[in-house]
Amino acid sequence: MTRSLSSSLAALALVWAALPALAETAAPAAPAIDASTASPFEYAASGKKAARDAAEAAADPAGAKVVGGQLADQGEWPWQVALTMADKPVGVDSQFCGGSMVLDQWVLTAAHCVVWPDEQGNEIIVQPGEISILVGTNKLDGTGDRVPVEAIHYHPSYTADQFDYDIALIKLARKPTAPYKTVEVPDAAFGDILQQPGITTIVTGWGLQNGGTPSADLREAQIQMLDREMCNTAMMEARAEDAAQGFSYAVMALDVGDDAAYPLWDQLVAAAPQPMSENMICSGTFEGGKTSCSGDSGGPLVVPLEDGSYIQAGIVSWGLTGSAGHGCEEKAMFSAYTNVSRFVPWLNEVISANP
Repeated sequence: MTRSLSSSLAALALVWAALPALAETAAPAAPAIDASTASPFEYAASGKKAARDAAEAAADPAGAKVVGGQLADQGEWPWQVALTMADKPVGVDSQFCGGSMVLDQWVLTAAHCVVWPDEQGNEIIVQPGEISILVGTNKLDGTGDRVPVEAIHYHPSYTADQFDYDIALIKLARKPTAPYKTVEVPDAAFGDILQQPGITTIVTGWGLQNGGTPSADLREAQIQMLDREMCNTAMMEARAEDAAQGFSYAVMALDVGDDAAYPLWDQLVAAAPQPMSENMICSGTFEGGKTSCSGDSGGPLVVPLEDGSYIQAGIVSWGLTGSAGHGCEEKAMFSAYTNVSRFVPWLNEVISANP
C-alpha cells in the first residue's frame, strides 16, 4: 500500500533521548479507569456518572478543556459516534464511550465498552437493546441520528480482567440517516509505518476534561506516536520504583542478605509482563498534558495523510491513573490505544460472516 504521511518521521534517537525525563515523571501505570468505573456502561447506568457530573459542574461551573485539547468544529470527524444508553435521553450522562463508522452499518469501538467483570470476576456483556449509537453530530444535545443496535461482537481473545485485544464491532440495525463518513483502517504493513515515532495523531471524544468535568461537545487533541518500548520502559521503571519499597521491607523483615535479595529482585522484575503488548499503540507528547480520558474509550485515534484524508490507527483503550489512584492522570505523557492494523483479518471475518 503506497501512501505519504503528513509529517516526517522523528528519529528514534530523539525518542530515546527523552526517556530519562519520561521515566521520572510517569505515574505508576495502570488502566486509567478505576474500580468504580471499570465498565463505562455500568457506571453510566448506576447514576454515579450523573451525580459526579452535577457535583463537578457546581465546583467548576465554567468547565475547562478536554485534557490538552480543543473544541472540534461541527462536521469535523464525521466518522465519530457516541455509544449511549438506549433508555436515557442523549446527554453527557447517557454517553459512555466513543466509536467510529468503518462501514455504513458497522461501528468500531473498544471491547471494554461492551464487556466488563462483575464482583466475582464473571464477564457481563451488554445486550444490543441496551445501547444506541449517536451518529452525525458533535454535540450531545439530541441532534444527529440515534441508531438502534443489531449485534455486538468483541474479540474472542479479550478478557474483562485485562486490556489486551481491546477491540469490538457493533452492527447497526440500519444505515444512519444523518450525514456521516466512514474512516479507513490500515493493513498490517501500513500500520507499521503509521506507528513510527513522531507521526502526528489526533484523538477525539466526549470524555472528561481537565478537572474531571464532562463535555457535551466533541473535542480533539493533537498528539504523536511514541515508541512502544520507550513507553513500556518508563512504566516498568515507575512500577519497579513503587514495588521496591515493599520488596525492601520484606527483605529487611525476613533478614535476607543482599547476595540473595538482588537475584530475587531481578527475577521478579523479569517476570513482570510488559504493560503495552504489540496489540497496543503508544501515543502522546513529551511535554505531557494531552491525553484521552474516561468517556473517550472506544473512540478513534487517526493519522492525517498528505492527501487530506485520515486513517484510523488506534482505538482509545487505557491510560495512566491519577495520583489519587482514580481518574485520569492529566499530565500523562501517553496513553494506550488498540493497534487496529493487527486486527484487520478479524474485522473482515466478522463483517463477512454477518452480512
